[in-house]
Amino acid sequence: MKAIEITAPGKIRIIEKEVPQPKEGEALLKVLYGGICGADVASYTGNQPFTTYPRIPGHELSAEIVSIPENDRGLKEGDIVTCNPYFNCGTCYACQRGLVNACHDNQTMGVQRDGGFQEYITMPVERIIDGKGLLAKQLALIEPFSISCHALSRAKVNPGDNLLIMGAGPIGLFALMRAKALGARVLIADMLENRLALAAAYGAEKTVDVKKENLHDACSAFTGGNGFDVCAEACGAPETFLSCIDEAAHGANLILIGNGKRETTFVHSILLKKELNVFGSRNAFTKDFETLIDLVKAGKADVEQLVSGVYEMENAAAAFEALAHNDGSLAKLLIRIGD
Repeated sequence: MKAIEITAPGKIRIIEKEVPQPKEGEALLKVLYGGICGADVASYTGNQPFTTYPRIPGHELSAEIVSIPENDRGLKEGDIVTCNPYFNCGTCYACQRGLVNACHDNQTMGVQRDGGFQEYITMPVERIIDGKGLLAKQLALIEPFSISCHALSRAKVNPGDNLLIMGAGPIGLFALMRAKALGARVLIADMLENRLALAAAYGAEKTVDVKKENLHDACSAFTGGNGFDVCAEACGAPETFLSCIDEAAHGANLILIGNGKRETTFVHSILLKKELNVFGSRNAFTKDFETLIDLVKAGKADVEQLVSGVYEMENAAAAFEALAHNDGSLAKLLIRIGD
C-alpha cells in the first residue's frame, strides 16, 4: 500500500509499505479522506516539538471498515466511520480519573506515532466511531470540530450568552459553529477578511477586523458595556489571551484552545478583580465526536463549507506547502486517500 511520509522538515514522499495486520481487538480500515491539521503542518515545517522523523502524519480521518471482530457497538464491515486518534496509557493519574484526553503519555496519531495518511490502518474497536451515514468528507472534519466542542463544554456556554472568539481559523470557526448550536450570540475577531467572511456566513452576529476596527469599542457595543460571558482564545497568541481577559465580564469563563508558543505577561490581580474562571482544553472525548456527528446529521452544522480544497495523495506535498505558506485564504485541506 501507499503512505505519505514526512522524512524530514520540508520533505515529503510517497512510500510503499505492507498492509498492517489487525491484532486482537482491532479492525482493519481503508482510509478514505484525511484532513491536514496544524500539527501536521508543524511537523512538516519542523516546528512540532513532539514529532520524530520519519513520520506518517494525519489524525483527521474518515475510513471504511474492511474487517472487524464481533463487537457490542454495532460496527460492521462496510461502515463509514471516523476514529478517536488520541492514544492514552490508561494507567497515569489523569487516566485513572477519566481524563484520558489529557493523558500524561498522550500519543496522537501523526505526531507521537504514525498517523492515518496511508491507504490502510488498524484501529482498536473502541476507538472507532460510527459515522451514522455522514459522507466521508464530513467525517474527516469531525476531529477538528471535536477540539472546539470539547473546549466549549468546559466553558459551559448557555443559550443567550455573549461569546467572544479570538481567531477565525478552522478551530475558531468550528467553535463558532458549536456556539451557535448552543444558542450563544457570537462576536469573532481576526485580521483576515476572508476568514471573517466565513464567520459571517456561519452566523456570527458580529465580525471584527482588528486591523480596521477598535476591538474594545466593538466588544463594548456588542455587550452593552457588560463584557462577555465566555471568551474563547483560538490563536495561541499572548495578545489575544490578554484581549480575552480585557473583554470578559466579571465572573466570565475563559477557554484556551490555541496552543501558545510565547510567554504571556500580565498582572494576575485582574483575574481576582473580575473573579474569572480560566480553563485549558486538550484533545477531546469520544462523546464529543458522537455529539458532533449527530449535529451534522441533523443539518445544524455545515462542516463541508470549511473545505478549501481536496488534493490527491500523490499531490500531498503541494497541499502541505500551500498550508505552510497560507495567507489566510485557506481553511481546511483534505487529502483523498481511498475514496
